[in-house]
Amino acid sequence: AFWIKKMFNLNKVGHGGTLDPKVSGVLPIGLENATKLMTYITKAGKEYICVMETHEKVDLSIVKKIAEEFKGTIYQRPPVRSSVKRRLRTRKVFDIEVLEGKDDKLFLLRISSEPGTYMRKICHDMGIILGIGAHMRELRRIRSGIFTESGLVTLQEVSEALYMWKNCKDETDLRKILLPMEIGLCGIPKIILDDNAVNAIAYGATANAPGIVAYQNFKKGDLVGLI
Repeated sequence: AFWIKKMFNLNKVGHGGTLDPKVSGVLPIGLENATKLMTYITKAGKEYICVMETHEKVDLSIVKKIAEEFKGTIYQRPPVRSSVKRRLRTRKVFDIEVLEGKDDKLFLLRISSEPGTYMRKICHDMGIILGIGAHMRELRRIRSGIFTESGLVTLQEVSEALYMWKNCKDETDLRKILLPMEIGLCGIPKIILDDNAVNAIAYGATANAPGIVAYQNFKKGDLVGLI
């Protein structure tokens, strides 16, 4: 986020969920006013591809069986090298799949979970249950909320797109990289407001039926986007 802020010469830049050092993958970045949306994107579900290495050889079928026990709500204490307080908490694992194994020690996992779930800790805890120990060897985030690897760009590509815009007046590549703020609301229900109601709501008024043009289905307590 710091490098993006510097490259674009912006006042505010935010990101949608920290990536630990040596971890690669999807990291949505919000620029200027879009920074306000990052709070909601950070809270969205995440999906990872992970390489777990066991400390002794173990059969693939046993690892698959143990992985099933980690689906649902689990207890986690953040690892020592983490940016949050190390207190016991619960996190939800939506799905965990053992994709393949190699040499009975390396196992490829795909895990989808709610934010704040530590893949490193899942590997460690699976090793304890297996009785042989295990650790996370590699990790890649393949999804953050609605954002996947399909739109992934590197800092090098961002730098080149900026160069083309500034020096060649060609904004083609930049337009592929920079997405409208509304994209960040794709994962939640939306209410379409009447033009006349927008100003009042911006000053704190509630959204009432006469000011609503259309809406998507939602229930009480849901997060919605006003468009």
